[in-house]
Amino acid sequence: MIIDVFNHFMPQAYLDRLAKLAPDHIAVTAFPRLKPLVDVDARLRLLDKFGDLRQVICLANPPIELVATPEQSPELARVANDTLAEVCREHPDRFPAFVASLPMNDVDACLDEIDRTITHLGARGIQVFTNVAGKPLSAPEFRPIFQKMAAHGLPVWVHPMRGPNFPDYGSEKLSEHEIWFSFGWPYETTACMTRLIYAGIFDELPNLKIISHHMGGMIPYFAGKIKLGFRQIFFGTTDSNPVAQAAGLKKPPLDYFRMLYGDTALGEVAPTKCGHAFFGTGNCLFATDAPFDAEQGYRLIANTLRAVEALEITKAERDAIYSGNAKRLLRL
Repeated sequence: MIIDVFNHFMPQAYLDRLAKLAPDHIAVTAFPRLKPLVDVDARLRLLDKFGDLRQVICLANPPIELVATPEQSPELARVANDTLAEVCREHPDRFPAFVASLPMNDVDACLDEIDRTITHLGARGIQVFTNVAGKPLSAPEFRPIFQKMAAHGLPVWVHPMRGPNFPDYGSEKLSEHEIWFSFGWPYETTACMTRLIYAGIFDELPNLKIISHHMGGMIPYFAGKIKLGFRQIFFGTTDSNPVAQAAGLKKPPLDYFRMLYGDTALGEVAPTKCGHAFFGTGNCLFATDAPFDAEQGYRLIANTLRAVEALEITKAERDAIYSGNAKRLLRL
């Protein structure tokens, strides 16, 4: 058995509601071109090509708070979660669980929706994005959401959010050549994780479980930069980081980054090996980001399987990445 913990599905009832709120959004105008993204039968046919592959499903972009007002977002989140739960109920052999979406522009409604979806619908965690309409997830107003998830003992999936309105240079207005996507998303993930860590989230909530998409963004590949801060060069020592001390961190920064979970949604052998070397088998989860490729999801799944098979690990370790870690983390 293989469990894909980070992939995307957009139920038709949710898309219909989204179309009323944001008729020109790419999720409405382009996403339906990927049939496995919006059609259950097409998704099942895709999964049938890969044996006993199962998926924990969650919505794709956009974040609910970017298309709905605080008055509209709680109801839109309920529609999303109810329809994802229905897919899981109808096809439990392929979709063992879903990840709940939240109306992040209404924190009180988020807390209610977390309890409702986990207790009554069987959600195995929540998905949030790396910023909330431009606000950092580390802002104090969002801390109750993480506290709630730590109390439930279930993970927080964090997906990058950045668009072409983030320019590549300060003198420009827009990003070019899709740099916002290819390189901005890994940066966004890394910045979000760093801000959460320096905000002391793991000191406060040491049992909190965070799944950082695309193998943690830039984190595994820049471990040396994490370990050696800029001010540390001039005002610290090898084992003393002034910025971390000023933030009141109880451990070296790198130790907190290793507390994150990284998923395999990279699709290439070399970066998967690097990510696994950083996070270790116990903190790696199989994920594909399907079906977002030009072959309707097939290529992402095939390439990710190839990358995991290329890891020089034992069968027991590979089984842990494929399904064992997900079963443990999500209590499946």
